Order: sequence, then C-alpha cells, then structure tokens
Amino acid sequence: MTISQIIDVFGSRGFSVQEMVALTGAHTIGFSHCKEFTAAIYNYSRAEQSDPEYNPRYAAGLRNACADFEKNPTLSVFNDIMTPNKFDNAYFQNLPKGLGLLKSDHALFNDPRTRPYVDLYANDQSKFFYAFARAMEKLSVYGIQTGRKGEIRRRCDEFN
Repeated sequence: MTISQIIDVFGSRGFSVQEMVALTGAHTIGFSHCKEFTAAIYNYSRAEQSDPEYNPRYAAGLRNACADFEKNPTLSVFNDIMTPNKFDNAYFQNLPKGLGLLKSDHALFNDPRTRPYVDLYANDQSKFFYAFARAMEKLSVYGIQTGRKGEIRRRCDEFN
C-alpha cells in the first residue's frame, strides 16, 4: 500500500494525516514477520541487494535474521531495533537513519505530507505521547456497534 493509499484509508475513517502518523508510532513496539519485508532486503534490483532506503548494516542484519523465512514463516524481527520493548519516540528517530522496517515506515519519512509529523515526534516525545493518546481515544470509539448490531466476543480474534 502506498502512503497516499494509507492516508486515504485513514482519511475515509475521519483521521487526519497527523493522527495517522501518531498511530503509526505504535511501531515502536511489536514485531513483523520476515515475509512482510523480504522483497526489500533480498535481490531488490539488479544494482542493489536491498532497497537503498534501508541502512546497509541494518539490511544485512535483517537478511541474517530472516535467512530461513521460507522454511519458517513464523520468523519475525522487532519493528524498533533500538528500544523494542519500550513505548517511546525512538521509532520516529530511527526513520531518518534508514532503520524503518516496513515500506510504509520509509514512506512516512520521505513523504512531504507526513515528514513534518515524523520530525515533530522524533524531537519531542511528549508531543508524540499526547497525539498518540488522542488518536487512540478516537480509534477506540470508531465503528462501535451496540445493541443487536454489536457483540461481545468470547475470543477477541474471532467472531462468535
């Protein structure tokens, strides 16, 4: 999905570009399966082994970590290599260094519509925390169905 498509998806649900960038800051924790980004780190083009958006040492480390992804589709790596288990603004600080994991991470840094917010949150963790909290509040009530239209799931990952 391109950054324009991502902006459109969030926009169609009433979220601003700034709110979308703030919510993407959730990439500061968690992980992604190797299959989601291997096209960018293996045989990217005839001239480049990996997408030049990646820091070369980071791309090499990802290739090493994901070497057996075809045999083991559960292989994954942290989204934020600097502080993987800490909710902070390091995700945004990583982007200008080529340490974004997903194509969308690189696009956030490179697109003029999103870059000002990436820079803002990279430089001011409290502004990121505030914006993330407000956007999460908005997301938490998006599309809630009540009464006969809604359901309380027995398991959150499947319909009753």
